[in-house]
Amino acid sequence: MILDLARLLLFPALMAFAAASDLFTMTISNRVSLALVAGFFVLAFAGGMAPYDVLSHVGAGALLLVVAFTCFAMGWMGGGDAKVAASVALWFGFSQLMDFLLYASLFGGALTLLLLQFRQWPLPYGLAGQAWLARLHDKQTGIPYGIALALGALLVYPETEWVKAIDLAHLALG
Repeated sequence: MILDLARLLLFPALMAFAAASDLFTMTISNRVSLALVAGFFVLAFAGGMAPYDVLSHVGAGALLLVVAFTCFAMGWMGGGDAKVAASVALWFGFSQLMDFLLYASLFGGALTLLLLQFRQWPLPYGLAGQAWLARLHDKQTGIPYGIALALGALLVYPETEWVKAIDLAHLALG
């Protein structure tokens, strides 16, 4: 039952926290990525994931880490976004990686367009005192892409083996 609760709640909670953190502070703490990595290994071993599957997931995470940090080095994305993206790839492995990247890209494009439009309008006086909103409105500020990563990840997560392994009947009765 505890394993099922962890499968159901850990990943979504960490992704929601990453999105909220990026929205309000334009940063994602390394602790979020570390918690995602640690959570993966704990749940993979507690759930009996085969060593080959663990290595495959590690390969997906490592591949996306290289790609994401190349994007970071080019100034195309933030370091926190790169680490979270790689951590998500670790959870999804190669089987859901492309779905995640597609959804994150679509959400990221929509978020970028919305923020560009939002930044064209003056910020109402009553809202200008909100530091996070003023930072989000600033044309010199980047895009909090952690929001798009989280939305993409949360859209894909229900289709993963993590969720399919949950015994919902046992949770409901427990």
